[in-house]
Amino acid sequence: MNKNKNLNENESNDLENETNSESLNEELSNDDSSDNDDAKIAELEIQVKELQDKLLRKAAEFENYKRRTENDQFNLITYAAESFIIKLLTIVDDFERSMAHIDDMEGNKSVRDGIKLVYDKLQKLLNEQGVKKMQAKGEPFNVNHHDALMQRKDDSVPPHTVLEEVEPGYIYRDKVIRHAKVIVSEESSEKNAQNPNGTSNDSKTENEN
Repeated sequence: MNKNKNLNENESNDLENETNSESLNEELSNDDSSDNDDAKIAELEIQVKELQDKLLRKAAEFENYKRRTENDQFNLITYAAESFIIKLLTIVDDFERSMAHIDDMEGNKSVRDGIKLVYDKLQKLLNEQGVKKMQAKGEPFNVNHHDALMQRKDDSVPPHTVLEEVEPGYIYRDKVIRHAKVIVSEESSEKNAQNPNGTSNDSKTENEN
C-alpha cells in the first residue's frame, strides 16, 4: 500500500516538473519572440527615418533645380538681346568717333545732318531696350564698372579717380555688358611720401633730430 502511494507521489511530482518545464520553455520562447519583434521594429524605424531623410533631400534638390530653371528662363527672356546689343555697340563707337569730327567737315551740311539723325535714332533705340551709357569720367574707380588701362599722376583729384574714358561702358537693364576702359589717377606724391602712420618722412627726420 505504501509502495503504491509512493509511486503515485513520484508520478505526480514528475508530471508537475514536466508542466513547470513546459511553462518555463514557453515563457523563454515568448521572451525570445518579444526580443525579435522589438529588433524588427527598431530596424523598421531606422529604415523609415532613412527614407524620410532621402525624401527631404530629394525635395530640396528639386526645389533648387526648379529655382535655377526659373532663374535661367527669367534671364533668357530679360537679356534675350544681349549678344546682339554687344555687337551693335561697336557700330555706336564708330558713329561717336565720326560725330567727334563731324563739325570739322566743310560743306555737305545735309550729310552731317543725316549722320546725326541716324545716330540719334540709334541712341533712342538703345534707350528703349534699356541700354544706358555709363558716366565714368570724374567718378571713383569701380572694378565692377571700369577696366583700368593705365594710371596717371594728377594731384588735382583724389587717388583712383577716373581721369579719362578711352571707351565707354554700357549697362543693359541692370547688368554691365561692357566695362568702360579708363585712365585712373594714381596715389598722390604727398601720400606716397608718408609712412604707414600718416607722418611724412621729412617730419619723421625732424623729430629724430
